[in-house]
Amino acid sequence: MLSALVLSTVVIFVAELGDKSQLMAMTFATRYRARDVLIGITIATAVVHLLSVGIGFWIGEAFSQYQGWITLVAGVAFLAFAAWTLRGDELTEDEAAKARRSSGRALVAVTAAFFLAELGDKTMLATITLATQNDWVGVWIGSTIGMVAADALAIVVGAVMGKRLPEKVIRYGAAAAFLVFAIILIVEGALMI
Repeated sequence: MLSALVLSTVVIFVAELGDKSQLMAMTFATRYRARDVLIGITIATAVVHLLSVGIGFWIGEAFSQYQGWITLVAGVAFLAFAAWTLRGDELTEDEAAKARRSSGRALVAVTAAFFLAELGDKTMLATITLATQNDWVGVWIGSTIGMVAADALAIVVGAVMGKRLPEKVIRYGAAAAFLVFAIILIVEGALMI
């Protein structure tokens, strides 16, 4: 479980760097207390990633006799995540405006916004991929920690520096990390087949 927790924390933290969720977190932090924003992010992330690990665990169990192929496909998925990261993910002006003017309690607004934003996002897909081969509890806890840590970093850096993180450097670094994970998984899968 510990290796799954560490692996998923690192992978999801890297995946979240430069993601629109970080921009949403900074935007919400300009309107609400950082504590409320982090609690909302944590709740939404825990729920989405629990769903993700459930799907990944089911896939891993249902196709366990094809573990080499699953590993190979996971490597190809990580190549796609690298490309997705390079393409970038931006918060549109409309999304930023909605975050700024959201009404109601901070916790409800942030939780709902993050839950909807993370459905089908690369961090959800990466969590599914990790859960096909690793302990689902470790992946769930680690992926939640990784995402919340990355979004907390965005809030802190945004508050301290008063501007966004250097997107280009972060985007290339995150894509390179995904590429390294992809190569490792592809080689491992090819050796298992």
